[in-house]
Amino acid sequence: MLLIFQLAIILLASKLAGDLSVKLRQPAVLGKLLIGIILGPAVLGLITRTDTLEEISQIGVILLMFIAGLETDTGEFKRSGKASAYVGLAGIVVPLGIGYWVGVLLGMSALNAVFLGLLLSATSVSISVQALKELGHLKSREGTTILGAAVIDDVVVIIALAFVMSMAGGDIDLGMMVLKKVLFFAGAILVGWKIVPWILRRFAPLKVTEAVVSAGLIICFLYAYMAEYTGVAAIIGAYAAGVAISLTNYKHEVTGKVETISYAVFVPVFFTSIGVKVEFEGISSQIGLIAGLSIVAILTKLVGAAIGAKAAGFNWRSAMGIGAAMVSRGEVALIIAAIGQEAGLVDGQMFAVLVVVVLITTIVTPPMMKLFFKQKTAAVEGGVQ
Repeated sequence: MLLIFQLAIILLASKLAGDLSVKLRQPAVLGKLLIGIILGPAVLGLITRTDTLEEISQIGVILLMFIAGLETDTGEFKRSGKASAYVGLAGIVVPLGIGYWVGVLLGMSALNAVFLGLLLSATSVSISVQALKELGHLKSREGTTILGAAVIDDVVVIIALAFVMSMAGGDIDLGMMVLKKVLFFAGAILVGWKIVPWILRRFAPLKVTEAVVSAGLIICFLYAYMAEYTGVAAIIGAYAAGVAISLTNYKHEVTGKVETISYAVFVPVFFTSIGVKVEFEGISSQIGLIAGLSIVAILTKLVGAAIGAKAAGFNWRSAMGIGAAMVSRGEVALIIAAIGQEAGLVDGQMFAVLVVVVLITTIVTPPMMKLFFKQKTAAVEGGVQ
């Protein structure tokens, strides 16, 4: 019964907070993130972290990225390949180099400092996707560049992490790690080209309710599972599934129904649960370190990705908007931090600091994007969902 009460509180509070955020001329997602902090252990304690709530949140982010894939303009995506590579790689090199230098200044060993740089290089655009949607830029050249850069970022950082872990003595076969990722992307393309349309055509005539939408969700979850299984983030798999379905005649039917399901329950839980993870206990003595690392995390990704975007031909305003969208480290960096703690590359105190830094980068991303991206009037398709 506790879960039911928590869901009711989350849905009510996230919708009201999102509406208030829009009235204050900020993306709705910012209000949803902040209300999570207020509802969670850090302030009111009405919502506590549970495994079930975490699973619902995971479904929320998977569906959010699935929708982003469904709404991707594949023609623009192909044209943005060069720009995505520039943004993705520049957005890794700058945080990695400066993060390593900061780690050395903090007295870390070379390997631990490299790990810190890698963690700061990670990107999770799940929050940025919603902000882009609300601002009307998800289907723009900037939007597709950001999504492509996120895929590149994820693959490069995870492979680099595997290399670092193997040096740290972890039982990791780097060659196998790379091979599994190559097989995933090759398989995702082949399945998306030949099998996904066939599955949807076979489901369409079935005499059951919402057969096509169910087929779309089956494809989404299988892609996400296989991505996670091969060491690629589940959100990248979900995004790939969305892109595959966007190339079929069932795109609009799946998109409309999945948006209804997602924004009614799962996505609000995801946004709010990020804020719920914030706990202020025991970190008061680390405020200086948190502030310093947060500034480094924000500026290195913002500047690095913006330089890459500028080199790809964007004007400075668009380049800074792209850089801002890449700032959020989200769940990808939290997973990397947990791996590092388990391998002894970060201690418990530094882990707590990094969690707060990751959450800060996530919370500042929507208002930064709002600053650089002009809102398109037609764009309230994401609205206050």
